[in-house]
Amino acid sequence: MTAPVLLFLATFASTLVAGSYLAGGNPLARPGDIPLGLMFNVPLLAILGVHELGHYAAARRHRVDVTPPFFLPAPSFIGTFGAFIRIRSPLPHRNALFDVGVAGPFAGALVAIPVLMIGLSVSEIRAVAPGGIPLGESLIFKAAAWLVLGPVPKGYDVVLHPVAFAGWIGLFVTMLNLIPSGQLDGGHVAYALFGDRYAEAARLVPYALLLMGIAWVGWFVWAGLLFVLGTRHQRPVFDELPLTPGRRVLGAVAALLFLLSFSPNPFPM
Repeated sequence: MTAPVLLFLATFASTLVAGSYLAGGNPLARPGDIPLGLMFNVPLLAILGVHELGHYAAARRHRVDVTPPFFLPAPSFIGTFGAFIRIRSPLPHRNALFDVGVAGPFAGALVAIPVLMIGLSVSEIRAVAPGGIPLGESLIFKAAAWLVLGPVPKGYDVVLHPVAFAGWIGLFVTMLNLIPSGQLDGGHVAYALFGDRYAEAARLVPYALLLMGIAWVGWFVWAGLLFVLGTRHQRPVFDELPLTPGRRVLGAVAALLFLLSFSPNPFPM
């Protein structure tokens, strides 16, 4: 078996166990609870997989050499660190760079939003009680919850079904990937749009994340990653070729998707 297949199987197992716990099971004490995790890990891996396949398909269309997706298992409450592909040849021009960068978030969001809405339709509205995992609400989440569940009475809260939680995680991952810095998807899109002008703004992003760490400590981690990995972006081979007008419009759509899926405090304590 190849490394991508082995990593996918390991991630399927880790997210299956995590999903079983999220669904109220205890797979270590009761192995029969393990199938409960399918309600979480199947939609989550579908979102992550479609996201990476979006990158892969766009890269192949521009004859860029890329690897298949690598999934990353993790000993965390969701069972994964996500997935990635490796680009093994230079990007030919900004249009290719833009397509590769934007295809993943767009493809992933097209799966994550329906998954979220389906999950919300089977979620419960209960009186606020201690316990559980509090989650931040992006504008997309607020709109989806209002459309599916209607107004939530004061003193009550939505207890997310595992399917809805998978959709929430999918949108969270989409937002993180669209941060406009470094080698993140948002960095690819921003460089394709603005070229060298992007570099000055990209340097400020980790410092902005440090300030946002006041709201959520996880932003400190992302700031640290950008400080270590760098915020610069490699130029495409034919950097002088301009981005097409249609792609500039899609760049505005990508920025809007980032804002609509953004939550300053994703895991409020």
